[in-house]
Amino acid sequence: MRKLIFIRHGEPAFPDGQRLCLGRTDLPLSTLGRLQAAQTAWALRGERLRVYTGPLRRARETAAYLSPLPTVLEGLTEADMGAWDGLPFAQIRARWPEEYNCRGADLSRPPPGGETKAAVLARFTEAVRAALEASDGDLALVTHAQSMDLFLASVLGRSFGEQRAERLPYGAARVLRTDGTRFEAEAGPERPALCRELCLALLDAAQTPERVQAHCEAVAALALKIARALPLALDLGLLENAALLHDLARAQEHHAAAGAAWLRALGYEAEAALVEQHHDWPLGPLDEAAVLVLADQCVQGAEIVPLEARFAASREKCRTPEALAAHGRRYQTALYLKEEVNRLCRQEIIR
Repeated sequence: MRKLIFIRHGEPAFPDGQRLCLGRTDLPLSTLGRLQAAQTAWALRGERLRVYTGPLRRARETAAYLSPLPTVLEGLTEADMGAWDGLPFAQIRARWPEEYNCRGADLSRPPPGGETKAAVLARFTEAVRAALEASDGDLALVTHAQSMDLFLASVLGRSFGEQRAERLPYGAARVLRTDGTRFEAEAGPERPALCRELCLALLDAAQTPERVQAHCEAVAALALKIARALPLALDLGLLENAALLHDLARAQEHHAAAGAAWLRALGYEAEAALVEQHHDWPLGPLDEAAVLVLADQCVQGAEIVPLEARFAASREKCRTPEALAAHGRRYQTALYLKEEVNRLCRQEIIR
């Protein structure tokens, strides 16, 4: 039995974050979409797969994380949504109220001028057959939700509605086994646990600048040094992962919250919680979050510097009374953490 891994492309970069009726409209991946693609590729890194993809950019960009040269099959593309393709759903409801309500009641109805379900299933099935005939190993097929749901419902003996209710999230994978005639569902790949190498892969996927990546690695190294010196039972793996990823969204406004949101979407809640508070740690017992805050405040660029120098440099960037107040609050927190760490370690770990 051969393995077929169907992968839904990562999240598209919807204009202004507004969800669209998305068929053949050709959008690239969002940053989260690239992270999802990198995560799935990491989960499948031990597989020997021939990779196929649909022709749309969001699928090809996802496939590129699995193979530098994926094979493009036109039949793996998404359904053509006709007059609705690329439009916001509110606009569709307003312009085609009757057709919209009818399609809501019967998903087998195509949008005005759209591709029929039968046509989608026929060309998708032919594409899968062509991929199976082109090689004799296991395959990964990067494709789209509606086309994939129709095919899976067909080969697994389910209704389209049943299959659609279990639609894969962006970037996720579903595994089938086949002898070329029969298809059997198999458990999909589990979400990979974070480790140093995966963290670095996620930084690359987020297109984090090299200088920011160097900062993240320096913060992680210092955080581990502090944690190992403390007479506390801290989770070193969690701390290192969060430190490596704390500036994952550095180019975004409110980057701590943005990075945490991405990590939560990937399923890494514990790391997300630390990333979210790496600027503003509430006073309390020393924990992984406290160590991350202190390590971050002691690293300027990729160099460890005295706290006074670090905060003197950052104070010049404060342009409003609110920014100055936040700066002062963070400085006092950092000083408190420095004193506590040095006291508990009985040596000057932090200058």
